[in-house]
This record gives sequence, C-alpha cells and structure tokens, in this order.
Amino acid sequence: MSAADWAVLLVAATAAGWVDAVVGGGGLILLPALFLVAPQLTPQAALATNKLSAIFGTGAAVITFARRIPLQWKVLAPAALVAAVCAAAGAAAVSLIDPDVFIPLVMVVLVSVAVFVTARPTLGTAPAHKPSVTRMVAVIVGAAAVIGFYDGILGPGTGTFFIIVFAAMLGSEFVTSAAMAKVLNFGSNLGALVLFALGGHVWWTLGLAMAVCNVAGSVLGSRTALRRGAGFVRVVLLVVVTAMVIRLGIQQFG
Repeated sequence: MSAADWAVLLVAATAAGWVDAVVGGGGLILLPALFLVAPQLTPQAALATNKLSAIFGTGAAVITFARRIPLQWKVLAPAALVAAVCAAAGAAAVSLIDPDVFIPLVMVVLVSVAVFVTARPTLGTAPAHKPSVTRMVAVIVGAAAVIGFYDGILGPGTGTFFIIVFAAMLGSEFVTSAAMAKVLNFGSNLGALVLFALGGHVWWTLGLAMAVCNVAGSVLGSRTALRRGAGFVRVVLLVVVTAMVIRLGIQQFG
C-alpha cells in the first residue's frame, strides 16, 4: 500500500476508536475504509484485521471508563466470556449467512432503535430504579450471547446494541451503559479474533498499526463521553445509528 493508503486507514482507525468508545459503531468507519484501500481483502480478512485493531481500543476504553464508573465485574466478567464464545461461533458462521437476508434484518433493527430512542427522550439520561440481581444477570448474559454472536458474524453497531439494551432494560445512563458495553465488546472482539487468527485471516502488521491509532481515538472518546455526559452520548448515538442504516443500505442496495 502507498503512504496515502496508510494515512487513510490510520485516520479511519482513530475516528473508529473515538466513535466506538462513545456509542459503538466504529466498524462503520473502519470496515469501509479497509475495503476501499485494500479491495483484495476477503470479508474474513477485513473483519479479522478490524477486530485486531478494535480489541486494543476497546481495552483502552474499558480501563478509562473503569477508573471513573463502578462496574458490576462479578456479572460483566463471566458475561464477557459468554460474548467471546458466541462471537467465535458467529465468526465461524460468516460464510454460512446470506447477506441479502441478514443485512436488511439488521437495518430494520437499527431503524427501530432510532425510533425508540427518539420517542423516549429520557432514555439513558437519568438513572432508573436499580434492577434486581436476577434481571441484571439475565439481561447482561442474554445480551452477551445474542449481540456477541452478531459481533462475530458482522460487527458494526455491536456497542450501540449493547448500550440500547442496557439503557432500555436496566435503566442505566448512557455513559454507564457505554462502560458496560465496552467490557462485553472486549470479550466479543477477543472471541472473534481468536477464531479468525486460527484461520490465518489476520493482517497483523496493518492491524497492529491501526491499533495504535484506535487506542488514541478510544481514550479520547471515552474521556469525551465522561466529560460531556448522557445527553451528548444520546445525540452521537442517533447520528451513528442513522449513518449505519445509510451505509448498510448503500452496501446492500447501491
């Protein structure tokens, strides 16, 4: 690749890290950039190299959030392991899924998310009553399994889906939901990455170079979310969801 190609991908990795830390959806930026600069990549190689970059940024975001927000590690740590296993299963099933069916389904879910968040202006902006331990475990582990599988098979918007589920079903503020999402997203990234690596799909040099920029963007994004609060995260979430719907629509029907 030329110097210009490297520059495009490193800038994209930085932007993806920022978006991913705030509301998820960094793959929306980085995956198209990878296919643009390196069209010879197979879908598995693009997803694998994106995962290598993203896992470092996600890890940095977890550390940054955990310093400021108390997290339920007794639930989140085992759930992250569930997310890893399910993401590996999703990565193994990439070649078995028909994108002509799967992508429109994801688009419908994303549009529903946008409508839901718009219709409930208080969602994620103020803490609700604390859920029971049983409900919290069921929601977190269930989300880890279902969304983790999605992360392995496609990926973009994983963090966004986690945030919406935690805000809607646990009453968490968006910033707290984002912190919890990063823990599970780290697990799902790891599970998918391990499977892709075993299959020889990872472009290690490129992925590690992008990881440095992804970490920088992720730290900046998580600090921005902590500083600006739930209202800011809500606006960015709606923008990212809209952009994901448009991007997937172009990919599927353009």
